[in-house]
Amino acid sequence: MKKKIILPVAGAIIIGGALIIPNLLNKDKAITIYTTEKLTRGTVASTISASGTLEPEELIDVGAQVSGQIISFGADTNGNVIDYRSTVTNGMVLAKLDDVTYIADLEVAQASYSNAVANVTAANAAVQQAEARLWQAEKDWNRAQKIGVGPALSQSAFDSYEASYKIAVADKVAAEAKILQADAQVVQAKANVEKAERNLGYCTISSPVDGIVIDRRVNLGQTVVSSMSVSSMFLVAKELDKMQIWAAVNEADVGSIKEGMSVSFSVDSFPGKIYYGTVKRIRYNATITSNVVTYTVEIDVDNKDMELIPYLTANVLFEIEKAENALIIPARAIRWKPEGAPAAKLDRNEALVHIKEANGSIRPIKVKVLLNNGTTAAIEAPELKEGMELITSSRVVENSKMSKAEEGNKNPFMPSMPKPKKGAGSPPPRP
Repeated sequence: MKKKIILPVAGAIIIGGALIIPNLLNKDKAITIYTTEKLTRGTVASTISASGTLEPEELIDVGAQVSGQIISFGADTNGNVIDYRSTVTNGMVLAKLDDVTYIADLEVAQASYSNAVANVTAANAAVQQAEARLWQAEKDWNRAQKIGVGPALSQSAFDSYEASYKIAVADKVAAEAKILQADAQVVQAKANVEKAERNLGYCTISSPVDGIVIDRRVNLGQTVVSSMSVSSMFLVAKELDKMQIWAAVNEADVGSIKEGMSVSFSVDSFPGKIYYGTVKRIRYNATITSNVVTYTVEIDVDNKDMELIPYLTANVLFEIEKAENALIIPARAIRWKPEGAPAAKLDRNEALVHIKEANGSIRPIKVKVLLNNGTTAAIEAPELKEGMELITSSRVVENSKMSKAEEGNKNPFMPSMPKPKKGAGSPPPRP
């Protein structure tokens, strides 16, 4: 809190806790008023402000991979029908779709699979038959070759035995190929069964994680249509005891933000309460709006008491730098200097502050500025102690323009000027 002090100087006037010094060159017309504030000790921080939104650390969009009408909702951990804020566990049923069509598809696929298995058996039998015919044709062909063409075996019969043998060889090859074909059909039919079983399983919508239902986007009896993009049915937040703030930070400030940096924030829902978090990372996908570039900074937040809820607006302060247990002064004490004072030679991080001596003179003191956030500054100076008063501003006023409050507080030992007579100095009334 600002305070003003009075220094004992000749001809001084005490006005509202401020020190008033008559202008020595013109005592009757001007007075200089100095405002001072006490040195305190504490912590000064340099911060960057931003606005963001509280988000669940992990949010799962649960949808349907098949089309169908919703016939029922599941029950949560308390036995109630799944709804907003329902607590669910991994694998818990959220909803069920009409599965009659998918049961029929599964039965058709199973029948096809059984038929394919039977075809494999038939193909194996056909191979055995082809092998038997080949064995018979080979015997006949060998005998025909021993007898040869002559009175006992005509040329036509000889050629017939040869052709029968070659046909039997080809028939065996074809039968063996049919086994491969039948085996492939079995694989295909089995895949169709698995697909039909999976589609039937998709009729039951289950929670993939332990969490809380943030949003229920469907109603009982509604038809869900699955397309290229999975239709959204539920939003499930995983473990709301850990949340994140997605803060939009201007490009001019994002370079000062580092991973692991401490963050404080507040929300309008709980005024006056301060929460804390830690910077997790800076996303590189910048947003450009009206030529203003901002980056999203993710901030991890501990929410063990479950007080914070998703999508609250957070007013964030990033702590860039901090000076602890230091002398603290208003930053305007560094900026103020006596009128007409020459510029001082100062090194980097040095500044001048001013105190009022008992004899009325103003003495500058060189200080080392540890941190200046524009409002307050942390300094070091051997000559300064906690509780000392520094000049923060001054103003020159004319005696005739002093406020009534200032006149009421003027020094009673100062001579009073006679009041002008009523009407004196006023223009005469217009005739």
